Amino acid sequence: MNLATASGLRKRHGRVTALDEFDLTVPSGSIVGLIGPNGSGKSTALRSLTGLTPIDAGELSVLGLDPYRQRTQLMRQVAYIADVGTLPRWMRVSDLLRFVAGVHPAFDLATAQRALSRTDVRATAKVRDLSKGMTVQLHLALVMATSTQLLILDEPTLGLDLLYRQHFYEALLQDYFADGRSIIVSTHELSEVEHILTDVVFINRGKAVLQAQTDSLAERFVTVTAPESQQEALAALQPLRLRRTLRGVEAIYDGIDPERLPAESQQRPSDISSLFVALLGGES
Repeated sequence: MNLATASGLRKRHGRVTALDEFDLTVPSGSIVGLIGPNGSGKSTALRSLTGLTPIDAGELSVLGLDPYRQRTQLMRQVAYIADVGTLPRWMRVSDLLRFVAGVHPAFDLATAQRALSRTDVRATAKVRDLSKGMTVQLHLALVMATSTQLLILDEPTLGLDLLYRQHFYEALLQDYFADGRSIIVSTHELSEVEHILTDVVFINRGKAVLQAQTDSLAERFVTVTAPESQQEALAALQPLRLRRTLRGVEAIYDGIDPERLPAESQQRPSDISSLFVALLGGES
């Protein structure tokens, strides 16, 4: 079962093409990483999924709904954390919790209070006085207390230190990811999330360059290291990327026959970060 599907999405902002025949599938019970360089169309894609940005062409369905035309119904089952704080800065935390409880039918106040009790966020504090890390913790507590099927995160840990970022993703897995729920996360800190992703989508210039389950990547892409003397031999096999390293040369291949590789070479599955650079490094 897919919670969201997008096919051939197109969106222009003036003369800029933000989405160009963009495709996306979000299976139930998945954590999908939407990865791309600045200006690749990540935020536009996420905003279209939440109905904040209407598409110009293509087909889009989220939980069986049209995000733009049926946004009120959709947002009862979808939570969204943008890359910039959107909480009312003038409100106290306790007032904000009561406000959300009054307007969102799926929000559980007690759950949010329990989540915040494990943080440094105090109920008497005003949102404007919270640090970036505390604001993210508050936003996450609101999400955890809302019984939604899909959580969309756009650079959720931007500006946080390493400790806060680790705590954020730990809380996400422990308190949210269960019972067929799915998460879409867009981030520049790929190394921090690649171990939790079930699916990955590389986007560049508005197009999906790659969409695959992370388990299948190891079967398809391989990283090969060899002595520098084998550089020409590796280059002749048309790698996605070839570079020199302290150990010699390294190449990444898509579906290479191991028997064609030099005898002196060593192989390992390509990690997502290296694969991202190999596929998009020359285009971003």
